[in-house]
Amino acid sequence: MEAMQLMLVDDEERFLSTTKKLLEREGYSVLTATNGSQALEMLRQKRVHVVILDVKMPGMDGNEILAQIKRQYPMTEVIMLTGHATVASAVDGLKSGASDYLMKPIDVHDLIAKAEEAFSRRQGLEAKIRVARMRHLMKSPREIIQEN
Repeated sequence: MEAMQLMLVDDEERFLSTTKKLLEREGYSVLTATNGSQALEMLRQKRVHVVILDVKMPGMDGNEILAQIKRQYPMTEVIMLTGHATVASAVDGLKSGASDYLMKPIDVHDLIAKAEEAFSRRQGLEAKIRVARMRHLMKSPREIIQEN
């Protein structure tokens, strides 16, 4: 079974380094990015299952990054994270494909639980895709009989 690869995207360096250390201490593999461009470049180079994405960042904000991630990497689960949540921004993020929306500060174990849920959802989708592909490739008994 594949281990979950996380990516934290936040312009607050202290939050990134502290959260990365806490997650790694719990046994998770974590990449970090301080902005959207850096995150998108890392996604091009590495297989990432769950992105934990800050909403408020200079330059490209979290909702813009979310839209690009979902367009380019639709299987990647994204959890939005903010210290400035509003109902409108949460609804926008969820409508754009975020799997969850969390408030800072967040307990690392709550963050892990949400990331594990998102990863599990992704694995379920990947399994369904594999089954659909196999069904497409395999012939039914009727097709085999008709060939002979």
